Amino acid sequence: MTTNDLVPGSPCWIDLGTPDIPAAAAFYRAVLGWEYEPMDTGGEAEGGTFRKDGRTVAGLGELTEKGARSAWMIYWTVMDADATARAVEAGGGTVRVAPRDLGEWGRMAQFTDPLGGQFAAWQPGQQPGLGLSDAPGSLNWTELYTSDTAAAKEFYGSVFGWQYSDMEMPGGEGTYTMITPAGRPAERMQGGLLELRPEDLSLAGGKPYWHPVFAVADCDAAVAEATRHGGRVQMGPADVEGVGRLAVCIDPYDADFVVLRPAER
Repeated sequence: MTTNDLVPGSPCWIDLGTPDIPAAAAFYRAVLGWEYEPMDTGGEAEGGTFRKDGRTVAGLGELTEKGARSAWMIYWTVMDADATARAVEAGGGTVRVAPRDLGEWGRMAQFTDPLGGQFAAWQPGQQPGLGLSDAPGSLNWTELYTSDTAAAKEFYGSVFGWQYSDMEMPGGEGTYTMITPAGRPAERMQGGLLELRPEDLSLAGGKPYWHPVFAVADCDAAVAEATRHGGRVQMGPADVEGVGRLAVCIDPYDADFVVLRPAER
C-alpha cells in the first residue's frame, strides 16, 4: 500500500499529461470522484491539481512533449535529486528533465530507465507530496510492466535502494515482484514489477511503462463510469485472491490506470 509518510524510495506524487484538460478532468471526476482545481501557471501550459475530500491526490497538465503519449507520471521521494540523476545515468538510464527547483515546493527531475520506462523523482521542500493515499479515490499502489524484470530490479535497486520479494501468480501466470522502500518492513510494500512480452506492451510501443493503482469503494461501478465516459477496459474486473477486485482501464486519451477494491485485511 501507499502511505503518506513519504520515506525515500516511496511514491509521493503522480500527474497526468493529457491533450484535453477539461475532458480529462470530467472523466476522472466521474470515475474517481475528483475535483479539478486549475493553477495560475503564469502563461505557461495549462495545469492544476485533483482533490478528493479536500486533499490533493494528483496533478493534471497539458501534454506538450512532441510525440509523447498521454500517460501518468509517478514520482518517488529522494533526498537529493541531483545524486539520483547521477545514479540513473550510472545505471544506464537517461535524464529526460534535468533536476530543477519548483520554487520553494521542492526539486524535481524526470528520467527514462534503460529499457524505455519513464519515471520521476521529487526532492521535497515545502511540498512533501500527496495529501491522501490508500483510501478510496487515491493512490494505493504503483506498477511497472516491463519486458525484463531482472534488468528492472537491478536498475531501480541501484537508483532507489528498493528491496524486492517475488511471488508466484495464480494459475501459473508468472512471477510478480513486490517493491518495498529501503529499510522498511514487508508491510510497507508500495509497488510491483510484472514481466510481459514486448508485444504485450503495445500501449507504449513495446516499451516498459509505469501506471498508478487507485483504491475504489466499488470496482465495477468505477469501470462502468470509465466506459460510460469514453474510456475502455484492458482487463477485468476480476477478483485476485489476497489483493481484491481490480480492473485495468484506459482513459479516452490512452493513459492507463488500475482501479482496485482492496481485499479485507
